[in-house]
Amino acid sequence: MNIYIKYDVSLLCKTILNEQLEKTTKNFVIVNPNEIDFKKDLTNAEMNTIKDALSVYGIEIIDNQKSVLIQKIKDIIVELVWSDATPNVTTSVYIAEKLNHSYGYLSSLFSEITFTSIENYIIIQKIERAKQLLASESVTLTEISYLLNYSSVAHLSNQFKKMTGITPSAFQRIIKKRREKRINT
Repeated sequence: MNIYIKYDVSLLCKTILNEQLEKTTKNFVIVNPNEIDFKKDLTNAEMNTIKDALSVYGIEIIDNQKSVLIQKIKDIIVELVWSDATPNVTTSVYIAEKLNHSYGYLSSLFSEITFTSIENYIIIQKIERAKQLLASESVTLTEISYLLNYSSVAHLSNQFKKMTGITPSAFQRIIKKRREKRINT
């Protein structure tokens, strides 16, 4: 028997952070899943204890400012792609305004550190979201195209095939066959 689950990654991360940090110190505020504000400086021993406790969950502390900025760019993109609200400005303007840096600087830094462009990272996230939506069977390709801010269904289909090697409809057929196979076994 298979059961399917849905979970909130943000809530899950906040819960893990809260549980693990309370073991070490009570003087903190979780600003968001990627930022913690400690009300006092931590000793090296406390920092190492926290690093060890979080590493079990695949959570690591970033201490390089460029890496922090890259993570913030990724977080903004994930937030944009995975939320149902779209900003009234272009993605580049939105990212630049959120981080108070020029988009040229952010784009150059992102490419230098990740070896891919912001635009490519956005496409990867959009295709992942499209796959999740296609698997849910609750929305059409036209609705997905609109939700992900594509100019047309054809544009989404072309990017989907370029990134995955198959068309969105082929992806849906594969998911449907897998579900049927699970039900029959």
